[in-house]
Amino acid sequence: MKKPARPATTAGSVMTRFTVGDLVEVFCDHNEDGERTRGWLQGVVVQADEKMTAVQFLEDVYLTDGWMVPDRVLWCREGGEMIRAATRRRASRSSGRR
Repeated sequence: MKKPARPATTAGSVMTRFTVGDLVEVFCDHNEDGERTRGWLQGVVVQADEKMTAVQFLEDVYLTDGWMVPDRVLWCREGGEMIRAATRRRASRSSGRR
């Protein structure tokens, strides 16, 4: 399924690389198989403007000085090397409820 084309910028509006709801990957500290690691982790854009993009994760994420981020939201600079479009779709989460 293709994403709809984004509208062209008009006077007073600014084009951003990502929009709310986009799946992205962020290079950050997180837990993988019970161990702390630094690598690409998939999340969802929850806020975006011309300077910054906020990404929320399902896993715990950490600041570079070791503190866990309580709301699992990291902010990335728009156009930075630490954020990229997701290369794969998120695996569906199986629910135990029926």
